[in-house]
Amino acid sequence: MTDDLLARHRAVMPAWMTLYYAEPIEIVSGSGCRVTASDGRDYLDFFAGILTNMLGYDVPEVRRAVEEQVARGVMHTSTLYLLRGQIDLAEKLVRLSGIPDAKVFFTVSGTEANEAALLLATQARRSNQVIALRNSYHGRGFGTVAVTGIRGWSASSLSPVQVTYAQGGRPVGAFAGLDDQAYIDACVRDLRDILATTTAGDVACMIAEPVQGVGGFAIPPDGLLGAYADVLAAHDICFISDEVQTGWGRTGDHFWGYEAHGVRPDALTFAKGLGNGMAIGGVVAGAALMDCLGANSISTFGGNPVATAAANATLDYVLDHDLQKQAACTGRLLLDGLRDAVGDVRGVLDVRGKGLMIAIELGRAGTDEPDPAAATAVHEAARERGLLVGKGGLYGNCLRIAPPLTLSEAEAREGLDLLVDAVRSSLA
Repeated sequence: MTDDLLARHRAVMPAWMTLYYAEPIEIVSGSGCRVTASDGRDYLDFFAGILTNMLGYDVPEVRRAVEEQVARGVMHTSTLYLLRGQIDLAEKLVRLSGIPDAKVFFTVSGTEANEAALLLATQARRSNQVIALRNSYHGRGFGTVAVTGIRGWSASSLSPVQVTYAQGGRPVGAFAGLDDQAYIDACVRDLRDILATTTAGDVACMIAEPVQGVGGFAIPPDGLLGAYADVLAAHDICFISDEVQTGWGRTGDHFWGYEAHGVRPDALTFAKGLGNGMAIGGVVAGAALMDCLGANSISTFGGNPVATAAANATLDYVLDHDLQKQAACTGRLLLDGLRDAVGDVRGVLDVRGKGLMIAIELGRAGTDEPDPAAATAVHEAARERGLLVGKGGLYGNCLRIAPPLTLSEAEAREGLDLLVDAVRSSLA
């Protein structure tokens, strides 16, 4: 690094705020799917600011929308006044959500979006009981930490809600080895047992990610969440789909992750990619659920004019350029290429993915034991070769590949070659 920025960071930032790499980098500029660090080194970005820079960097349509709003001299007014951009965006999201008679509440993050959804569900049901999934992550707030099913991201055992955990994205433990349908059937039986034995009956909601992001892109069998939802509906329990990472067509096959499961949620939450780097999130829910609060509320920064200008331009770009289809095509190229090139490398336990959500899970050679050190080694090796990827998983042993949805076929092949070389050299 060119100065003492790392030392300054450590002096004033929390020790628990993770930095990537033995020698952390500062990203100072970007264009398309590439970024430049303060030392002048260029990188192909396959993590997109944790799936947030959905269109990549320096996108003219988004930059122009933001500049036009800033040029009007109004960067903020709050929800106490009418916000045209917020209403325009909400109308688009209502149409896209698939939720009947829907309304939208905007926030500034996925954490706040999930907190709002939990507030709505618990108030509507007059219950603080929540079912979440094992290996899940929903944010860093008090309520969202409470429903997070990964110990490494659960900073406190204190909780405003009473949580029971159903089975998560993949068959593990006693469920290991089951095929998809057998796993779904076992999970449904387990959920019925959970409702009968570990709750007081009046459960407020279940919250679930269609693909477990921080959990290492763990992907439940298609139909699992729909089967869960059938049980929930019989008990008048809300289903919340956490689409913070799976929304906007990133999974390739569908615009929302929940669509792979034959279910329509009572509410969905969103954030990350919608603003292409601007802070925006929110909840879409049916009017009865959304309007259940009896007290006044506002969102000071939620849906502010600059953020919604960026979000409207980003969403229009996604739809106009059919980036869902592009994610399906480049995602398939990457997934097939990784499976062919490293699927049989000793230490690679699994290569999985949907669209542009791909993971490589690493274990100690010849065993099924997770190997976070190997993941760190590959992570560093990829950076050394000019490729940025993420990490995740319950044990920190998964590499997460999630480029901007604008990734071209040529860039996908370039990144594939760099990643394959990083895996093979690190695990040799």
